[in-house]
Amino acid sequence: MASKNSCACYCVVVTLASCLLLVAAAVTVLTVHVAVGRVLSPSGGAAAAAVHHSLTPASVPLPSSRHAHARELVKRRVQARRLEAGLAEARASIRRASRTRNCTPDGGGGAAFVPRGAVYRDAYAFHQSYIEMEKRFKVWAYREGEPPVVQKGIGAVDGTGGIEGHLIAELEGGGGGGRHRARHPGEAHAFFLPISVANIVSYIHRRDMIEYWEPQLRLVAGYVDGLAANYPFWNRSRGADHLFVSCHEWAPILSAAKPELRANAIRVMCNADMSDGFDPATDVALPVVGHAGTGGRESPQGLPASERTVLAFFAGGVAHGGGGAVREALLARWEGRDDRVVVYGRLPAGLDHGELMGRARFCLCPTGGHEGAAVASRRVVAAITAGCVPVLVAADDSYSPPFSDVLDWPRFSVAVLAERVDAIKDILAGISDRRYAVLRRRVLRVRRHFRLNRPAKRFDVVNMVIHSIWIRRLNLSLPY
Repeated sequence: MASKNSCACYCVVVTLASCLLLVAAAVTVLTVHVAVGRVLSPSGGAAAAAVHHSLTPASVPLPSSRHAHARELVKRRVQARRLEAGLAEARASIRRASRTRNCTPDGGGGAAFVPRGAVYRDAYAFHQSYIEMEKRFKVWAYREGEPPVVQKGIGAVDGTGGIEGHLIAELEGGGGGGRHRARHPGEAHAFFLPISVANIVSYIHRRDMIEYWEPQLRLVAGYVDGLAANYPFWNRSRGADHLFVSCHEWAPILSAAKPELRANAIRVMCNADMSDGFDPATDVALPVVGHAGTGGRESPQGLPASERTVLAFFAGGVAHGGGGAVREALLARWEGRDDRVVVYGRLPAGLDHGELMGRARFCLCPTGGHEGAAVASRRVVAAITAGCVPVLVAADDSYSPPFSDVLDWPRFSVAVLAERVDAIKDILAGISDRRYAVLRRRVLRVRRHFRLNRPAKRFDVVNMVIHSIWIRRLNLSLPY
């Protein structure tokens, strides 16, 4: 009986001890929770937030994630070095072709076009460069953004910007039947910024805006900043391997939204006037071309040289709002004053501009002033299409003709300073028939490079622009 009572007492003591331990544990847990609650309370401020963040398991990088990040950095570095090594090989191949006057076969077959002749600065270097471009060049088009800020395809730009839409369609589609489309950013030599200046101006700009440029500039800067924050590519090259395409007259202004965009990026613009900030070393002159051709046929080239009775032709007014000093001088001296130098401010009814160009030996292409370089580009292309020798009339040498890094313009055109506008008739009449025949034959030879095709064809205007972009990227050696 005594033993039973002892056991009972022992059980009560054990049970009581267990209860005390549970109470102590509960108090301890409660104390911990109260302490943590004080740390994470709103009164804790920034320190509380930092502590809370440090306690979040997801915020603590696991060893595996750190290793994955390191592997990704190594992978990007290897990809970049591989790209630069390929570009170095391309440079060596081009130099070798220029030196040996021999190119690597391009696989185009016996009927493939081969650039040769005096119209090229170095036909062998150009041909080899084009082959290397087709073999290697990859472009990645950023997919962020929506219209109207971002250009989407060929139908978004009309008028003089038609060539812009065609080029963007090629870049977004990869160009060359997809040949230049990068499968991922890691294999891209260049990165396309699909900003549409024409759309931004059309949708955002209002003439009565107090801040005339600021909204558009902020929009462009914000788009670039967004890409720079989400991708490493802009920051690693400071924009030097990025493309900006626009045929709008405001393109030089809006590209200044970011200093690196203006100074470093490859800007492809119809306004190729160096007085407006165009830099031939990094920028590309985009020719203003009309409608796309079909069926591979050449456009009508006008009358043969023997039947061209007009010495020189020009028709075009001076844009409202000033500028166009070269045009003003040309019109003041020659409009309605000579039957061999035919100049109109406004083309009379019943006369056809294209027909008159087809009857002229020389076509005057004045630059300068409002939209000057873009207008000159349009007239240069129209002249070449019509088989008319272009005469570049400028106040200085600030106009950079399209594809000047490949084509030797003095071999198939005539340059006249604006100060010699009064002597244009004497200058052009002084060119012998033999010399004129050589100039015109060369004009016909370069026509294929200014022809717009859909889809694009080898050595046509779109692929020549892409080659100009390739050259700028090829000349850029990034320190990866």
